[in-house]
Amino acid sequence: MTTPLMKQLGLGFVLVAGSICTAMAATSNSFVDAAAQGGITEVEAGKLALEKSTAADIKTFAQHMVTDHTNANEELAALAKKLDIDVPDDAALTDKAKKAILEMRDESFDKAYANNQVAAHEKTVELFKKEAASSDNTELKAFASKTLPTLEAHLKMAKALQATYDH
Repeated sequence: MTTPLMKQLGLGFVLVAGSICTAMAATSNSFVDAAAQGGITEVEAGKLALEKSTAADIKTFAQHMVTDHTNANEELAALAKKLDIDVPDDAALTDKAKKAILEMRDESFDKAYANNQVAAHEKTVELFKKEAASSDNTELKAFASKTLPTLEAHLKMAKALQATYDH
């Protein structure tokens, strides 16, 4: 026998469960959005560095960024599709990336690129550490955990470049 109170409690549970699922999806979506935006920015900045820089170490690093972040972006997009999470439009993200890159204009390009890469990778490492440590989605958690060592290596390389060009 179902009483009105049981119906209210049941509806309340459904609403709370729905809110929790929505919050979990929002958290997953925000990670996917931030990771996709950061990844596309890295690819675009790397392409720009390959065009503008004449320094071999900058070009080598930039090629690593283009290759590694293109691969991670593709993996993230496939995972997001599987999880039915919308990935932001590449064109919109590319526009945002180009705007971020234009902010590097006050210094020599190589110095600006190195400084930008340190700042970007510090934020990205923190984003991925948080997802790897606390995600409710096991697949996104695994992706973050698997990608994190590469991002930490990028940060280390970016800091070495920064030290070279910070004079």
